[in-house]
Amino acid sequence: MTTRIVSAHRDVEAAVGRIFDLIADPSAQPRWDGNDNLSSAEHGQRVRAVGDVFTTTITTGAQRENHVVEFEEGRRIAWKPSEVGKDTPGHLWRWELEPLGPGRTRVTHTFDWSGLTDENRVVRAQANTSERLLASIDRLAALAVAPGGTPQT
Repeated sequence: MTTRIVSAHRDVEAAVGRIFDLIADPSAQPRWDGNDNLSSAEHGQRVRAVGDVFTTTITTGAQRENHVVEFEEGRRIAWKPSEVGKDTPGHLWRWELEPLGPGRTRVTHTFDWSGLTDENRVVRAQANTSERLLASIDRLAALAVAPGGTPQT
């Protein structure tokens, strides 16, 4: 049986608010997406509550609506993506932040496809490994510590 909940975490030398702002702003997501699945998102979609829906464009050019199902400012955010105007097929992306002190945060990223109802998406879901989740955390960390949110080279 394949594990249907995959997670990764890392301690990041950045303030929890800075990291959360990058996650809650969909326009920043393509810059830190470790799955290289997102190509763009419009500015001005900052997530603020459960029930918010933000739109992203994936690398195939298709649009996705992302339905926010968990939200605690500065601590946790989770969403379920769907094709525009359709029900979510049941997979979920979650970010959890734990302050460890001034300028230090434990970042946990989880992909949960235990509720996936579309069998055509299973192969793609299986490709979302803990290594890919960690890649997202690493890219997010680089943005969070760089002046102005631009990764340092």
